[in-house]
Amino acid sequence: MESVNQITCEKRSYSREYKSHQHEFGQFLFPLQGSLDIQTEWQEINLNPDYCLYLPPRFGHNFRSVDRNEFLILDIPIQYLPDDTSSMYLQVDKQWASIRYLLLEEAKCQQDISSLVDLTRYVTSKLHISRPASIEYIHKHYKETIKLETLAKIEHYHPIYYSAWFKKKTGKSLKVYISELRLKEAKHLLNSTGWSMSKISEELGFENSSSFSRWFVNAEGISPQKYRILHSG
Repeated sequence: MESVNQITCEKRSYSREYKSHQHEFGQFLFPLQGSLDIQTEWQEINLNPDYCLYLPPRFGHNFRSVDRNEFLILDIPIQYLPDDTSSMYLQVDKQWASIRYLLLEEAKCQQDISSLVDLTRYVTSKLHISRPASIEYIHKHYKETIKLETLAKIEHYHPIYYSAWFKKKTGKSLKVYISELRLKEAKHLLNSTGWSMSKISEELGFENSSSFSRWFVNAEGISPQKYRILHSG
């Protein structure tokens, strides 16, 4: 099993033949050109420049690239990593694009290791605060009907494994997680607006105000109307 003692940031290319390995360090992969086919026990990913991928230590994977390719790779020794990290498939938004740019600059000079260490610490800290793509999707669409298969597809997981992965990642079941988001928004709307129950139920994706009220009572033990009165003023 491969290991490294210091942080490495460099460009690499990959061949057409599948290779299989795991390593004693964490690794971030940022595609710059082309794509990389990655297989794990539960995932099959075609990693392209719109996404980046974090692989934790001792995480077995197969990989190959069938096109012309170039990747920015950050190898992170265990001592720089939070405990018990898991794989993260992340969309390259503005923040991650900025990080990629800074890492590219570090890969060019390779002179001041302290700046690379500081940047790596920042990158690993984002492992705790960054939402995986499927959880980001939930936060944008929790007012709608969300299928387990849709979320699993986003992460390239089998649906059965996705449920276990989600519970490990959030500490909650998917049903509870979505319900808590809706409940938080319901309370916010009850406290901050004068909207009718029909308007609120429609906003939260319920068929009617009756189904919203039943759901709220099951969650809070009181009706939404009573909750509004108790928390008004």
